[in-house]
Amino acid sequence: MPAALADPTFRQLRNFIYEKCGIFISDSKKYFIENRLSRRLQVNGLSHFEDYLQMIQFNANGKELGHLFDAITTNETFFFRESQQTDLFIDVIVPRIIEQSGKKEVKVWSAACSTGEEPYTIAMLLREKMGAVRTEITASDISQGVIESAKRGVYNSYSIRNVPDAYLKKYFTANGQAFELSPAIKSMVSFQQANLTDEKRIRSMAGKDVIFCRNVLIYFDDKAKQKVVSLLYDSLKPKGYLFTGASESLHSITRAFRPAAINKVIVYQKV
Repeated sequence: MPAALADPTFRQLRNFIYEKCGIFISDSKKYFIENRLSRRLQVNGLSHFEDYLQMIQFNANGKELGHLFDAITTNETFFFRESQQTDLFIDVIVPRIIEQSGKKEVKVWSAACSTGEEPYTIAMLLREKMGAVRTEITASDISQGVIESAKRGVYNSYSIRNVPDAYLKKYFTANGQAFELSPAIKSMVSFQQANLTDEKRIRSMAGKDVIFCRNVLIYFDDKAKQKVVSLLYDSLKPKGYLFTGASESLHSITRAFRPAAINKVIVYQKV
């Protein structure tokens, strides 16, 4: 077992993580970080967290940074999560976009997509209810590990528990305890590795009609939130829409978006 994580080293690790990805780790999460990163020390043959910190700081090991991000991020999600939002998206927002643009096309970005349940939910809804609409669905996450998992499209019973029966029968194939997603749905989504605080990377995501960035901002402090939200704003077309988590609000972060309550759901529109 690695030696215990000393407080000064924890603070250095925390600052390094914040600098690289904007995620702020409070003092109360020290044990969480120690527990999550112990495995990375073992894999790299290290006995002390100080050695691990030096390795990621000075060895410029991009692959290990990816493992670090995998270790500290929580990837709990499932299909049709916060379905009031996805219902609003497909029943109200997409028709509005088509009416405003005069084109039967919609470009969607699922930011911080985790293992793919969100963008694949969007893909299924668009295929079922907006079959004549040309779609472009981009999905991104800071973790290359979860992106690879998303591309495989194989899920457990927890992930698919809210999938309507008709969708489950049409788009999933049971294989023992696993459920494999249809290639037709997988082919609708393009996955990319992206850090939401990386200005250059996020500016390449421009021209979106709708962005889903749900249950992500809670991991950032106010400064990082403002930066991320500003980059998301710039990535939207004029009058584009942003969905955040149902419990998240932009009220104290920015006034750039206009909040709208539609069918008891809050969605933010670029003005």
